[in-house]
Amino acid sequence: MTQIARDSLLSLEAYAKARKDFRARVIKHKKNRTLRLGEHVTLLFEDELTIRYQVQEMLRIERIFEDEGIQQELDAYNPLIPDGSNWKATMLIEYTDIEERQRMLAQLKGIETGVWIQVEGCDRVSAIADEDLERETEEKTSAVHFLRFELTAEMRRALQYGVGLAAGIDHPAYQACLDPVPANSRAALAEDLA
Repeated sequence: MTQIARDSLLSLEAYAKARKDFRARVIKHKKNRTLRLGEHVTLLFEDELTIRYQVQEMLRIERIFEDEGIQQELDAYNPLIPDGSNWKATMLIEYTDIEERQRMLAQLKGIETGVWIQVEGCDRVSAIADEDLERETEEKTSAVHFLRFELTAEMRRALQYGVGLAAGIDHPAYQACLDPVPANSRAALAEDLA
């Protein structure tokens, strides 16, 4: 698995100088790695660059410059980098109205386990959700979940050859299907696979 090493990070001063250009590069990069599933759910498929950006931003925001603090951030974020046989995604549940968001987060308990991807000609792959910690209470689900999709060797080979990809959500309170995933996004995700 690709890991971000401590010595590959920019210092706070160097990052301040490079941030504008780096941020623009990451925003452009994320466009092909972002899937909208219906009106209120977005999946952002992570990779080394997106996670590097998150780490650098956290160090900047929290003004972390000591080795121990930097290592804690790396320990928290490195597991979100895919390892060549899977995809890892941040799932965002987005409702602009606060009351609607609270009501829907209560109705959407368990939605994270209803997210799936499907490589053309293969079975659906359900998300493995929130391996780091529980993000749901008895009252509601979280607006952010971390998902992993494990792909078989057959699926990875098929994607390298350019077969189609679909993604969706099956939940009693929320259904969505993106079929096919746009070619630019499918190609970006296929590049993550060994």
